[in-house]
Formats: sequence, structure tokens, C-alpha cells
Amino acid sequence: MSWLLNPHGDPPVANTTTKEDEEPKVADPSIPGRKVSTKKANQPFLAYKQFKEEQEAKHNAWAERMKERDEKIARGEKVGRAERDPTEEVEVGLKGVLKFILYFAIFFILAGKFFTGSFLWEYDGKWVQLKTYMPSDDRLLSEGLLAQHDGSNPDKPLYLAIDHDVYDVSANRGTYGPGGSYHRMAGVDAARSFATGCFATHRTHDLRGLNEQEMAGIAHWKEFFANHKSYKRVGKVSHPPIDPSTPIPEHCNPLKSKPKEEPVAKPDVIVNEKPASDHEEL
Repeated sequence: MSWLLNPHGDPPVANTTTKEDEEPKVADPSIPGRKVSTKKANQPFLAYKQFKEEQEAKHNAWAERMKERDEKIARGEKVGRAERDPTEEVEVGLKGVLKFILYFAIFFILAGKFFTGSFLWEYDGKWVQLKTYMPSDDRLLSEGLLAQHDGSNPDKPLYLAIDHDVYDVSANRGTYGPGGSYHRMAGVDAARSFATGCFATHRTHDLRGLNEQEMAGIAHWKEFFANHKSYKRVGKVSHPPIDPSTPIPEHCNPLKSKPKEEPVAKPDVIVNEKPASDHEEL
């Protein structure tokens, strides 16, 4: 306010110096001839500029060495192996991808051993069985030939079929062989019995009249045999066409064989048969 008291003099100049003005100045990496401060906000840009300068210096030094190498070659002098440009970007390539997959597989296996005690995380399905990767020799069997593999001849493999697919279940003769709880399923395509539980009367591949739930049951057992670690797929069984005029096989439970429009009470006992869900291997 002193200048008000001295109207004939010049007012004092205000101090406009900022903290940024006091910081060191360096050349602007993007605008030639301009100076910028070294504050934190500018550090990434300045660091990138320094990196580019270092890369350029390395490249120039490499180019000079390559020039000298070419001159030696022209003079007939022996030279070593050509040096790679240190500034050249390295692509991952197939080798890098394979190396990553290998390291990941090793880590995955060791982690499984650490957490579960099994290198394969306790997985024991078909994908870890050698037979899965062996060349397939699928066969087409007739019903008569399939019947010869019902376990009655111990010298022949034990076959089971479900919805045309044939599997060798010799590894479980105690269940599917003579005297076994599911021996009736051996040597025949008893796909219908897998859905209904009528193991004595539904030893047939005829799937007519089955509901959605029963068809889902067959799909479950087909997947079970296809992925089983001990059962090997043999091929397919050829069936003669089913005459559509023949009656649909009746359910072993008389109450379930009645027309759907007649309401019936839920039976307490299934006569002489087990429910479909009872087909469980020991």
C-alpha cells in the first residue's frame, strides 16, 4: 500500500515466483527449445525420453560394430557370429508359448501334489489312461456275437452294450459276470433296463415310450461307461429294425405300466425289480 502514499512513483512489483519456477529445468522431450520442470508429474515423460536416448545410443553403437564387422569381412578377416541388435523387440513366438505351457503344467502338477497329495488333483478318468490315446479298432458286432461275450466263457472278454455302444467290462466280472448282481446286462444291449430298472424284462435296446427323465438316465450311463477308466470301448452292435407295430415293452411294475391318465398311488414296493437309480457299481 506504500505506493498509494507515493502517487508519483512506480508501485512495487509483486513476487510472482512459484515453487515450480524454483525447480531445475530440463529440455522438453516433445517440444524442442522448451524447458520444463522436473516435478513428479513430468517424471514419466522424462524417464521415457532418457530410455529412448539410451536405446538410440545402444543401437548406434551396435550399428558401428556391424560396420566394422562388414569391413573385416571385406578384407577377408575371420569374424565371429553376427550380433543381434540389442534394441530389437523380441517376439514371444512358438518357442515362448511352448515354454510357458511347460512351466504352467509343472506348476499345476506340483500344486496338485501339494494340495491333494495327487499330481493330477485326484483325477482318475479316461484322459489319464493310456488306452484312451491308442488307435481305435471299433468293431461291428451282431447280436449273436455279442451274446457270446456274456461271461459264460471265461476265455472270452465280457461285453456290455448300451444304446448300440459296446464296452469291454472284463475288469468287473464280479458285477457283470455269472453270479454278479448285474449279469443280466452282459452280452446284450439292455439299454431300456438302465432307464427303467427292469433288469429281467427290459433286456432290450427298444427305447420307445420312455419319458424325458428315463432318457436322461440312459444318457448318464452312456457317459459313465464312455469315461470309465477300466472299461474299453469295443465298437457297436447291429440291431435289426424294430417293428413299429409291436407293442412297447411294459414296465415291470404293473402300476407304472398303466395309462398316464389314470392317477395311481405311488407304490411302496417295486415287484421283483430294482429302481433305475439302484444300478450302482460296488
